[in-house]
Amino acid sequence: MAVKARPSGSVMVVGAGIAGIQSALDLANSGFKVYLVEHSPSIGGTMTQLDKTFPTNDCAMCIVSPKLVECSRHHNIEVLTYSDVKEVSGEAGNFSITVNKKARSIDPDKCTGCGTCMMTCPVTNRLQIQEIFEEDAIEEIEETERIINQYGGKRQSLITILQDVNEKFGYLPEGALRSISTHLELPLAEVYGTVCFYKAFSLEPVGKHLIKVCMGTACHVRGAGRILEELERYLGIPSGQTTEDRLFTLDTVNCLGACALGPIVSVDGDFHGNMSLLRTAKLVDEYAKRK
Repeated sequence: MAVKARPSGSVMVVGAGIAGIQSALDLANSGFKVYLVEHSPSIGGTMTQLDKTFPTNDCAMCIVSPKLVECSRHHNIEVLTYSDVKEVSGEAGNFSITVNKKARSIDPDKCTGCGTCMMTCPVTNRLQIQEIFEEDAIEEIEETERIINQYGGKRQSLITILQDVNEKFGYLPEGALRSISTHLELPLAEVYGTVCFYKAFSLEPVGKHLIKVCMGTACHVRGAGRILEELERYLGIPSGQTTEDRLFTLDTVNCLGACALGPIVSVDGDFHGNMSLLRTAKLVDEYAKRK
């Protein structure tokens, strides 16, 4: 009777993206000791930065998150983050590898990802904003600084400052966000995170007229989807975009709170209920003529 030999030795996987993680898990489940080396501070690679995956349109984090947890907890996998392979010597089946593990300012075994270390870090990198951006952005930065000074440059005023800047320019320019990050001494990622969390903020210039189509349940069953398609066709843009002449921005909302009037379309805050396909073009033309 043939006896299948058990795996022996260890394996190194370089690169802890989704492919490296899956390779490490397959090898570890086969009985090998696996060293997973990643040059960045965390594993997951580009996939953790994606929203959807092609072609299934599945949630990227829904796919990779279970693998991240399994990889970090697997008894046969040792994760070496913030590390680089410096030297490989030996021959096939008998390698010696030298890994340079970079120093950290925290103990990774005790890190919970709370972010307190970022808030209390004594080292602050300040941006020289006027030297980074073109002259046409200086006016935006100066206006942003004026708004910041109105609130005393306090961190707790972040959302209020963002609201005022968004109202002033119609969106949140990159230079304005960097200026807010610098003057409030907040990580730029935290400022962007706040902006992306609230739908009221926009990172792209919006049109003079903002059209919102309610896609709530009541409006949806009454044909809101067809209304949206007709507006996209007539304006020549998909939902979430702005026309080239910056006259209209088309967007959707989950509910406008007027279900009895569905399907309902809001233009610059004005409600237009019981919308039909025939009325959409007339509605757009009406606002296009307004000065």
